[in-house]
Amino acid sequence: MKFFRRQLFVPLLTLLTATLVVACAGGGDTGEDAASSSIRVGSKDFTEQFIIGEMYALVLEDAGFDVERRLNLGGTPVAHEGLLNDEVDVYPEYTGTGLLTVLKLPVSSDQQAVYSAVADAYAEQFGLAWLDPAPMNNTQALAMTQERATELGIVTISDMAAQAGDLVMVGPPEFQAREDGLPGIQAAYGDFQLQEYKAVDPGLRYQALIEAEADVAVAFGTDGEISAFDLVLLEDDQQLFPPYQVAPVVRQDVLESNPGVADALNALAPLLTDETMQRLNYEVSGNQREPDEVAREFLVEEGLIES
Repeated sequence: MKFFRRQLFVPLLTLLTATLVVACAGGGDTGEDAASSSIRVGSKDFTEQFIIGEMYALVLEDAGFDVERRLNLGGTPVAHEGLLNDEVDVYPEYTGTGLLTVLKLPVSSDQQAVYSAVADAYAEQFGLAWLDPAPMNNTQALAMTQERATELGIVTISDMAAQAGDLVMVGPPEFQAREDGLPGIQAAYGDFQLQEYKAVDPGLRYQALIEAEADVAVAFGTDGEISAFDLVLLEDDQQLFPPYQVAPVVRQDVLESNPGVADALNALAPLLTDETMQRLNYEVSGNQREPDEVAREFLVEEGLIES
């Protein structure tokens, strides 16, 4: 369209070019105009992000917006750069990720303080807005079966640390080296030593736990297997792990041009609890359903969109 519009000012246009200009001018919204009015919804590259990203797209469509899905972008750096480079307009991000991975700020366990810190810094540094955070907290955690935790009398991570020499922990290899992984737990809860740490592919953690090949598994607060297998998350009584509440991060110029975007997305936030996301995640990871189907079903059940 920019090409054709420039031609209006060029003398000696051919009849064909003039005809194209008239046709384009008379056809209502052009391709460029339509693209500029679309809300481009992104997500990272794992189950929970697929579900929540699809939820964002669906509630925005129900509010009357034209939506372009750009889900499965990749990890945090790719998704964040997508916003900065005007390739996406919104995606779900976690407060702890914004604090530690993007902003490189000190760890904090205070949910409100973390949210305020990332919201203020993103607005000032990037021109990005954090909308309302959900109650869910996809933070790092340690999980046990109900039976094993009861047998050993373990409720907190402190309890686990006191018996660590008799316990086998299973988790991804990088957990052994991350500052917020095993070294961080040892620093916060005493320099304990496990009987064994089994480093496995993340998809095998819960299988090892259920089959009694390990006593404790590295988990995340909204993993679907937690509710599916009735696992218990150990209380982080020293408040080591930062909060990872999810919220839409949106380009500020998009919010200013489309004020209804904030209302639509904020209406979803209160519904996303730990228990809800555990259930929805397992529908995809455990029951092999499609994320868009699970997202739509949930939103219809909650009355946020029509079927």
